[in-house]
Amino acid sequence: MSDRLRSRAARPTYDAIVVGAGPNGLSAAIALARRSLSVLLVEARPTVGGGARSEELTLPGFVHDVCSAIHPMALLSPWFRELRLDEHGLEWTFSPAPLAHPLADGTAALLERDGAAMEETLGADGRAWRRLFAPLAARSDELFAEILGPPRLPRSPLLLLRFGLSALRSAAALAKDAFRGDAARGLFAGCAAHSFLPLERACSAAFGLALGVAAHAVGWPCARGGSRRITEALVARLVSSGGEIITGERVASLTELPRASVVLFDLAPRAVARIAGDELPAGYRRRLEQFRAGPGAFKVDWALDGPIPWRAPACARAATVHVGGTLEEIAASERACWSGTPAERPFVLVAQQSLFDRTRAPDGKQTGWAYCHVPNGCAYDMTDRIEAQIERFAPGFRQRILARSVRAPADLERDNENYVGGDIAGGANDLGQIFTRPVARLVPYTTPNPRLYLCSSSTPPGAGVHGLCGFFAARAALTRLRRRASD
Repeated sequence: MSDRLRSRAARPTYDAIVVGAGPNGLSAAIALARRSLSVLLVEARPTVGGGARSEELTLPGFVHDVCSAIHPMALLSPWFRELRLDEHGLEWTFSPAPLAHPLADGTAALLERDGAAMEETLGADGRAWRRLFAPLAARSDELFAEILGPPRLPRSPLLLLRFGLSALRSAAALAKDAFRGDAARGLFAGCAAHSFLPLERACSAAFGLALGVAAHAVGWPCARGGSRRITEALVARLVSSGGEIITGERVASLTELPRASVVLFDLAPRAVARIAGDELPAGYRRRLEQFRAGPGAFKVDWALDGPIPWRAPACARAATVHVGGTLEEIAASERACWSGTPAERPFVLVAQQSLFDRTRAPDGKQTGWAYCHVPNGCAYDMTDRIEAQIERFAPGFRQRILARSVRAPADLERDNENYVGGDIAGGANDLGQIFTRPVARLVPYTTPNPRLYLCSSSTPPGAGVHGLCGFFAARAALTRLRRRASD
């Protein structure tokens, strides 16, 4: 192993080493350490957390989430529930409405926790919204156990069939069939656009359904004090379980690591292929290298002199605001990401956490967090287009800006190498990959080398701060370790 790692490691041999310390890497390390195994977690950056970090990106006293900001999947994760992260200081902040979607006429559609309230915000489409979501929300624990679980035979097959009949469709087709008005169609389209897919593509509806059900079931919370609090709680749980963490060490080859029975990678597939080298068969390495990234993200954070002045006052009830207008406008924006040309009017995902969490900004001030989707690796500066979209629904927004931090796809990848070309979703979510992430295998966390495992968001169930990719990978590794011990 490298001299520097040798000098910093507490022992020459470990039961398990995890490379990469995002929420999935941390989760894998915790799951292994809780089984009384010796575990070393190695992170290239000076700090752990991956996408779940917060920093003063603009001005002193303004706390901005570096990547992930709103966390319904963290609440729905059975693994995080088991970890009881609240015992290590994690608190959730909820806005009265999970989501607002402003419209050009000065009104806004709200996604309310209470399904009955949807009739107030969506009018005649409110009843149709309840017909679509209420049966799924009523059994949300069972549903998310299926869709957030590893590949397996379903335990609630009829429920999964009900979800699947709609989820496999395109978001555009489902929205047009289910709803008549722009408010409901736009609200659903914004949720579905989290897929990073053109809304005419099959399976894009799945993301709209899952996020809508999550909003009704648990809300869309943010972590009080910033997403970094999730990471801090995970670190505390790992340390209390006996795990060891080394930061500031970039691993270029397996030979640099101490000896270990198993190694798990919270890294993009191409990075795993590079680091593992000949420890993996050439054919498998090629498939990792061919794993396709999805569109990138262009992110802007603002220090603001006051709240975003939405034309629709109802937007102040939600920590998340989808800025994109109608279904047709959002669909055009998402198509552009796949055509290689950034959208003139991008669909913008906005978070205004400081309205509900006063720890994030000085008194009387606010923070703003936003990103839009762009072609992978896009070099075009989207700042003006993002701000113009917000100004369109919140006149006077630009006058509130005290400072901004801008991160293009290249900046995102430089900060986190897992974000290939600015892809924060762990790979394209199209039909060619969504069911075979990152390589088609019965247990996708395993590799042909029984010592090496994958645990990044490029494995099921994919992106989101839920730790389940790491948990399931650790479970696969534990199976291997138990078999070896019994031989």
